[in-house]
Amino acid sequence: MPSFLLLEAICVFLFAGVPPSLPLQEVHVSRDTIGKISAASKMMWCSAAVDILFLMDGSHSVGKGSFERSKHFAITVCDALDINLKRVRVGAFQFSSAPHLEFPLDSFSTQQEVKAKIKRMVFKGGRTETGLALKYLLRKGFPGGRNASVPQILIIITDGKSQGHVALPAKQLKERGITVFAVGVRFPRWEELHTLASEPREQHVLMAEQVEDAANGLFSTLSSSAICTIASPDCKVQPHPCERKTLETVRELVGNALCWRGSRGTNAVLAALCPFSSWKRVFLTHPATCYRTTCPGPCDSQPCQNGGTCVPEGLDRYHCLCPAAFGGEANCAPKLSLECRIDVLFLLAGSAGTTLEGFLRAKAFVKRFVQVSLSVDSRARVGVALYSEELVVAVPVGEYHDVPHLVRSLDGIPFSGGATLTGSALRQAAEHGFGSATRTGQDRPRRVVVLLTESRSQDEVAGPARHARARELFLLGVGSEAVRTELEEITGSPKHVMIYTDPQDLFNQIPELQGKLCSRPQPGCQAQSLDLVFMLDASASVGPGNFAQIQSFVRSCTLQFDVNPDVTQVGLVVYGSQVQTAFGLDTHPTRASVLRAMSQAPYLGGAGSAGMALLHIYDKVMTVQKGARPGVPKAVVMLTGGRGAEDAAVPAQKLRDNGVSVLVVGVGPVLREALRRLAGPRDSLIHVASYADLRYHQDVLIEWLCGEAKRPVSLCKPSPCMNKGTCVLQNGTYRCECRGGWEGPHCENRKWGSCSACVNLGWDSESFHTLGTQLKAGPMAFTQWKESYNRLFVHAFSGGLLHPRCPRCGEYSSKQNNKNLCPRGAPMLVGETVNISTTCIIVGGAKHIQKNNGDWEEGL
Repeated sequence: MPSFLLLEAICVFLFAGVPPSLPLQEVHVSRDTIGKISAASKMMWCSAAVDILFLMDGSHSVGKGSFERSKHFAITVCDALDINLKRVRVGAFQFSSAPHLEFPLDSFSTQQEVKAKIKRMVFKGGRTETGLALKYLLRKGFPGGRNASVPQILIIITDGKSQGHVALPAKQLKERGITVFAVGVRFPRWEELHTLASEPREQHVLMAEQVEDAANGLFSTLSSSAICTIASPDCKVQPHPCERKTLETVRELVGNALCWRGSRGTNAVLAALCPFSSWKRVFLTHPATCYRTTCPGPCDSQPCQNGGTCVPEGLDRYHCLCPAAFGGEANCAPKLSLECRIDVLFLLAGSAGTTLEGFLRAKAFVKRFVQVSLSVDSRARVGVALYSEELVVAVPVGEYHDVPHLVRSLDGIPFSGGATLTGSALRQAAEHGFGSATRTGQDRPRRVVVLLTESRSQDEVAGPARHARARELFLLGVGSEAVRTELEEITGSPKHVMIYTDPQDLFNQIPELQGKLCSRPQPGCQAQSLDLVFMLDASASVGPGNFAQIQSFVRSCTLQFDVNPDVTQVGLVVYGSQVQTAFGLDTHPTRASVLRAMSQAPYLGGAGSAGMALLHIYDKVMTVQKGARPGVPKAVVMLTGGRGAEDAAVPAQKLRDNGVSVLVVGVGPVLREALRRLAGPRDSLIHVASYADLRYHQDVLIEWLCGEAKRPVSLCKPSPCMNKGTCVLQNGTYRCECRGGWEGPHCENRKWGSCSACVNLGWDSESFHTLGTQLKAGPMAFTQWKESYNRLFVHAFSGGLLHPRCPRCGEYSSKQNNKNLCPRGAPMLVGETVNISTTCIIVGGAKHIQKNNGDWEEGL
C-alpha cells in the first residue's frame, strides 16, 4: 500500500475508534427536588381541544437506539393526554431523507391505540432533512387536524444536525400560530434546537434522554396556556438553573510529520511534511434556565414529631420511623406512660445558687413529668429529694400511687437555700435515697437518679458519682449550659445529659427523659488500660469555630474512659503554625482536670503539618520519659480537615511500627487518597461529612479504641530505655542494655569520671569550630567549653572541611557540605543545633578532661 494511503487509513481508523458522545442536561437542584419533578410529571393531565403532531427524526445521525428513546418520550407524553377526536388529537411523522406520515391526527380516538402505533414505528435511516419536513407541513398543514380552529402544537424530536436550512420554514410555521417544541436526542446541536423552538426558547427546548424531566418541562409550558392542568393546586412552575452539555470529538492539529508522495507523470517518490492531527473529546456547555413543575411532597410539612424520620410512599402518603421512646403512636407522638419497671428519684437543687425561680421551675418540671408519664397501670415509681447542704427525701420512692396526691405533695416542698453540695447529695442518695428495700438482683427494679440543677457544686462530685454508679444507680442530668461539664462528669456520658436554654425548652425535655429512663446503657471498656493521645488540627484551614466543635467532640469521647494513672491516661497535641503539646499523658490524673485542659487547648491558625505533629508525638509525647507506661496499649486519634496531611503517612507508620495504633478522623472534603495512606494496613479511617456530624461517629471511635485496648502489646514498644539503650525481653519482663557511659534500669544515669563517657568527635588537632568560634587544640585551649553539659553546637569542622549533621540520628557526614539523605531518611542539615552531654571529649586521638574551673586540658 502506498504510504499516503496508509496515513489516510490510519486517520480514518482513529476517527472511527472514538466512542460516540452522550448528551447530558443537568438541572441544578437537590435530589429531593428532582424526585418532585419526576412525581409532578405523573400528576399532569391535558384535556383541552388541541392538535399535537410528533415530528420524529429517523436519520442515520440519530441512530436506531436514540430513535427508540424518542418513541419512549412520545409515549410518556401521551400518558398525560385525554386522546379522543373531540379533545386531544395526536399524529406522527418520521423524517430523514424525506418526510413520511406514520398516522394522521384523526386516525385513532383512544390513548391505547396511539401508544401502540408509536411503539410499532420502524426506524428508516437516511439524511437529516429537517427543512424538507417543515416545508411539507407548510404546504399540507397538520394531516387530519382541525386547522387553526384549535391550538396546534408541533413537537420536533431531533439531534439538530439538519443537512438543509431550517430557520426560514421554522419561522413561517411559528408565524401561523403553531407552537413548536424542539426536543433534543443523542448529542444535539443546541443552536439549531433554539432556532426551531418557539419563544420563550428556554421553555420550548427540552432533552428527550431525560424522559420524565422533559415531559415535566413540556407540560409546565402548556399549563400556562390552560391546555394542561395539574392535579394539585399547590403545585407551582418555577425556574431552575440548568446546564446542557454535549461531549463531542474535535480534530486538533499536533504538528507535521515526514511523508512520501508519488509524483504524477513520473516514477519518482517525493518526501514532504504532512500535517498530523489527533482527535480529542471535549464538553460543549450551554448554560440555561429550565422551567419545571414541583408539587409539595407528603413529608414537606414535617409530620413526624420528636426526631422521627419521614419516609414518603408515593405522591401523597408517608410513614414515620420513630425513636424508641415515641413508637406506637401516629407521627411519633410521645407515649404518655412509662412502660418499663423502674424506680426514679428526682434530686432537686434547692441551694442559694439555684435561686428560688430555678427551684420552682424544677418542681414544675417534675409535676408535668408525673402527670404525663404515670398512669394507673404504670410500673414506674417516683420519689423526690431536695438538697443544698443536706439531702432531704421529701417524697419517698413509691409512697404515692395516686398521681393527684403525688402532685399535691410536690407543692409542699419548700426552698431551703444554702450551699450547693451536689457530691454529698449523690453519696447520700446512693445510701438512703431508695429506702431500705431488701430486693436484689432480678427482683429489684432499675434505679435511676435524675439530677436537676442550675448551680455548680461546691464540693467534689467525681468520687460520689463513681460510688453511686458502683451501687448500680443509673444517673441522668438535667440542667443549663453552665453546668454541662459537671453533669457530664457526674453521669459519665454526654448522652445522659439534657440541656435546656429557657423554661419552655425545659419542658420539651420530657419526651427525651422518658426515652432515657427506659433505655439500657451499652457496656464500654472503661476498665481497660490505655495511653491515649488526641492530635487536633488547629490550622487556619479548620477555623476557630470548627476547632471548638473538635474540642467538644474529644471531651465527649474522654467521658467514656476512667481517667487515672492506673487505667487510662490522656494527652493532647495541637498543630497549626507550630506543634504544641497542650498536656502530656501524665499531666492530669483525673478526668475532670483533663476535660478542663481540653477546653483550654489553644487554636493556633497558620498552615499545619500532620507529619510534623506525628513525629512530635513519637519523639516527645508517647515516650516513657513523658509518662507512657510500658506494657500498656497506646493509641493516637488524629482529627484533621485533610490539608497538611500529605506528609503524614511515613510518620504514622513509624508510630505503628513502634507499637502505637493510629486512627485518622477526616472531616469534610478531605484529601481521601492521602488519608487512605495514613489509615495503614488495617484501614483505621473514619470519614465525617462535617464538623457538626462528629458526634454521630463517637460510638465508632470508642469501639475502635476499645478494640485497640485489648490488643496484645510488647513491653519494648515503645522502648522504655533512654539514651539509645536497647530493650531486651526476658521471662515476661524486660531489661535495658545501656550504651557506654550510661547506667540505671532505663539507662537514665551518666557514668561520671569514666573514659567511656567521652564523645569521640574525630576532629584533628588543626582546628574546629564551635558556635562559629575557631579554637586551637592543646592544653587549656578549650576555655569556651565551659558549661559543657547540654552545650549547643552548630556544626563541626574536621581538617578544614564542613561536616553537616543528621537531625534524626545525630551522626555527622564524612563528606564536605554533603546534603544527601542521612541514614534515617532526613536531609542533612548545616547549622542544625545538637546537644552534647559529656564532661570529656577526644580530639585528635587525645582525651581532654574538664577541670573544676570549667577549663579543659589534655590528659587522663
